[in-house]
Amino acid sequence: MTARTAFRVTCLLGFLAVALGAFGAHGLEGRLTERLLRGYQTGVLYQFFHVLAMLVATRMRPFPFAAWLSFLTGVVLFSGSLYVLALTGILWLGAITPFGGVAFLAGWLLLGWAKWEG
Repeated sequence: MTARTAFRVTCLLGFLAVALGAFGAHGLEGRLTERLLRGYQTGVLYQFFHVLAMLVATRMRPFPFAAWLSFLTGVVLFSGSLYVLALTGILWLGAITPFGGVAFLAGWLLLGWAKWEG
């Protein structure tokens, strides 16, 4: 994947973070338990933070694809599992969330390593 394509995917994830955040704030309040709504909001927050990290990665040369991909994996597994858990109540999805957290951690280490090596 090129940095240009990764930038476009990252912008789409940023758009989705805003849309999902707005949906959570205006469409889910009063429909979910406080705990599920907090989990959903945590997913949005972490998606925003890591979209910013992904944007940084797309601007680096050489492009640290492994770091970018780790952040993408984290968004899908961490934030995605929290969204689906909140909307469906399927509790076993909470077992997937930590794998996304590990992907986020790996992404930060890989991003730092890429800059150190570059």
